[in-house]
Amino acid sequence: MFSLFVVAMASATLLPGGSEVWLTALWCRGESPLALWWVATLGNTLGSLINVGLGRYATHYVDRRWFPASPQGLARAQRWYRKGGEASLLLAWVPVIGDPLTVLAGIARLPWWRALVWILVSKGGRYALVLWFADSYFSCGA
Repeated sequence: MFSLFVVAMASATLLPGGSEVWLTALWCRGESPLALWWVATLGNTLGSLINVGLGRYATHYVDRRWFPASPQGLARAQRWYRKGGEASLLLAWVPVIGDPLTVLAGIARLPWWRALVWILVSKGGRYALVLWFADSYFSCGA
C-alpha cells in the first residue's frame, strides 16, 4: 500500500502520472477498498498540498528567465482563479487543469486548512468513483 501512497502523491504534483490503474490493480489483488481509498486520497492530497506550497513561493521567481509562465500569463491565470474562487479546487482531480489550480491556490495564499478541505473532498470523491467503477465493471476485487 505504501507504493500506492507514493504513486498517488507523485501523480498529484506537476509530475506526470496516474494512480487510478495502480489503485485498481491493488483492489483486484483483494486489498481493502476502504484502506485503498484512504491511502490514495491522503497521498494525492499531500501531493496537491506540495503544489500549493510551490505556488506560495512561485512569485519570488516570476522575474527569472526560466520561470514557466510569463507575467501576463500568470496574471491571466490569477484572474481566472479569483473568478472561480477556492471552490475551483473541487476540480483538483481533473487531469491537466487540477495541478495548476492547486499551484494558483498557493499563489493566491489560500490558507492551508481551507486548501486541505477542498482538495481532500475533490481527491476523495475521485477515488470513491474509481473504486465504484472498478467494483461495477471488473470481475475482480474483494
